[in-house]
Amino acid sequence: MLRRLDVPPVAEAGRGALLFLAGRGDFYEKYLETLAHWAAQGWHVTALDWRGQAGSGRLGLDAKTGHVDDFADWIDDLAAFWADWRKETAAPRIIAAHSMGGHLALRAVAEGRVDPAALVLSAPMLGFVGKVPAAVLHPLARAMARVGDPRRPAWKWSEKPGEKLAWRAALLTHDPARYADEIWWRETSPELAMGPGSWRWVERAYASMRGLAAPGVLEAIDIPVCIVATTADKLVSFSAIERAAQRMVRAELLRFGSEAAHEILREVDPVRDKALRRIDDFLDRVAPAERR
Repeated sequence: MLRRLDVPPVAEAGRGALLFLAGRGDFYEKYLETLAHWAAQGWHVTALDWRGQAGSGRLGLDAKTGHVDDFADWIDDLAAFWADWRKETAAPRIIAAHSMGGHLALRAVAEGRVDPAALVLSAPMLGFVGKVPAAVLHPLARAMARVGDPRRPAWKWSEKPGEKLAWRAALLTHDPARYADEIWWRETSPELAMGPGSWRWVERAYASMRGLAAPGVLEAIDIPVCIVATTADKLVSFSAIERAAQRMVRAELLRFGSEAAHEILREVDPVRDKALRRIDDFLDRVAPAERR
């Protein structure tokens, strides 16, 4: 079962529907503020928890490790959900997605599994930060997944009070209040919290990102795509995002610098507001409300 949230539009006559897809280890409660913003713009907003994380169960050896057998499982889930959701909602229909969710949304469009009018991507996971190329790291991850149980965690992580929170916060946002909100949700609803990914997740992530980067894949995406990303991202590769934006015929990229960390939609107000203004302008241009 996949957990979902529906936020009806504030206006009586909605302007369309927006499906939000969060990143690895995320839960949609982290984005309630942004979902409410889009609902206030007239969108019927739906958010989805990916299979195996947040409120949609677990697939690993324990309750904290994020595992999936193959990213194709998530693409299948998204395609099936989309087929039902588009019957429930009015056009235009948009997908907005963060990090791993952005990767999966882009891949689903590239494979023809979903047909949104446009995509909005926040720091999409198109490559990992690091100097060693994926062509080298992918075989290493494949070997690690084969050596032992592929569901075992790929890195160490602790939930001891206060441990590692400072550096984790610095990876995600400069806004202490919005970071504290995530911690509140983790403490209030501990079943939502997730730690490291499994070795299988790491290996399949490399495989999926390399597949999406293959020649001709991104070039075939012909819908409007708005990307917000930061050169200071310590989790996903900005250079990979920039290359992808250049390859897509109708993509536009809003670049942030040191003022923004990975979670741009949960950043300090000047950054977040700028990103939302750009996204709202983009949607007004490429997906105006249909006349009724």
